[in-house]
Amino acid sequence: MEPTLPVVNAEKYDDAALGRAIGEAARGVGFFYLTGHGINSALISAVFDGAHRFFALPVAEKQRQSIRLSPHNRGYVGLRGESLDPARGADNKEAYNVGLELPPDDPGVLAGEPFRGVNLWPDVPGWRETMLAYFDAVWALGRRLHRGIAFDLGLASDFFEDKFDRPMATLRLLHYPANEGGTAAAPLGAGEHTDYGNLTLLMTDEVAGLEVKRRDGGWIPAPHLPSAFVCNIGDCLMRWTNDVYVSTPHRVVSRGGRERYSVAFFLDPNPDAEVACLPTCVTPARPALYPPVSAADYLSSRLDATYAFRQKTLAEPPKL
Repeated sequence: MEPTLPVVNAEKYDDAALGRAIGEAARGVGFFYLTGHGINSALISAVFDGAHRFFALPVAEKQRQSIRLSPHNRGYVGLRGESLDPARGADNKEAYNVGLELPPDDPGVLAGEPFRGVNLWPDVPGWRETMLAYFDAVWALGRRLHRGIAFDLGLASDFFEDKFDRPMATLRLLHYPANEGGTAAAPLGAGEHTDYGNLTLLMTDEVAGLEVKRRDGGWIPAPHLPSAFVCNIGDCLMRWTNDVYVSTPHRVVSRGGRERYSVAFFLDPNPDAEVACLPTCVTPARPALYPPVSAADYLSSRLDATYAFRQKTLAEPPKL
C-alpha cells in the first residue's frame, strides 16, 4: 500500500531543511514517515525479536515486572490494562515501558524525583542490552529532529538540547492480540487518543492497524513502510508551540485477524523543563493559550487519566 502521510527523508537534509519538512507536516496532518534515519536494521530486528520473546512469557512471569511496582511509568502493562478512550473500554493490548537508564545511586533516584526511577528488567538473556542500545539510538535521532524543529520555529538550533539531555522518554514495546472480530466495533487495540509528549517515533511490523484522524472526522490508514518510522507531534509540543503544531488523534484497529507488534519511542522533556508557549509562536493575534507548567507535572496529569491505579496507592503488589 502506498504511503498516506508525508515522507521525510532525513539523510537528504541538513537540520534547517529537515525542520522545514517536519514543520510542514506538523502544521498539517501532524504525522509523517521518517526514512533515512540511520538506525541499524539489525538493531530494529533485535528489538522486535525481544518483544516477541517477552510477550510469549507466562502472564505470571510478565507480572513480576508490573508497572504497578513502579511510580515512574516503567515495566509491564497487562492485557487490557489501559484505556486510552474510556468510552470504548479497555485497549486490547499489552505493553512494556523502559525509561532512561539510571543507576540506583543517581541523586534523582535517591531523592524520589518524579520519573527518576530504575528500570524493571525481565530475566531474558540479552534483553536489557538490546533495549538500551535502541533507546539511545532513537533518543539521539529525536534530538536531531528537535534541532530541525528549533530552526523551523525561529529558535536557536540548540534551544531544546538542555531540555532533552535527561528526558522522561519511554521506549514502549506493544503487542496487540489478534482481533477475530476484525471490525472497528470490536475492542480497539488502542482507543482514539493523542500522545502526551513532544514526539513519537513508532516502528511497526507488517500488520496494519494504525489510523490517523482527518480533520473531517474520517480516518487515514498509516500502512507499514519498510524501515520507516511513523512520527507524530504530541500534546506537549503542541502546547509549547501555542497550537502552531498539531497533535492529531489516532487509534489502532486490528482488522485482519493477526496479532500485531510495534515499538514506540515517546520523547518527553526533562522533568524540570518548563513548557511555556514559545515567544516565536505568540503574537497579538495569537496570544498564549496555556500557562507555563513543568514537564513532569504535565505528564503526570496525563498518565493519571489513563491508568486508574496511579490514583491509588502503589504499595499493594500485583496479584501473580
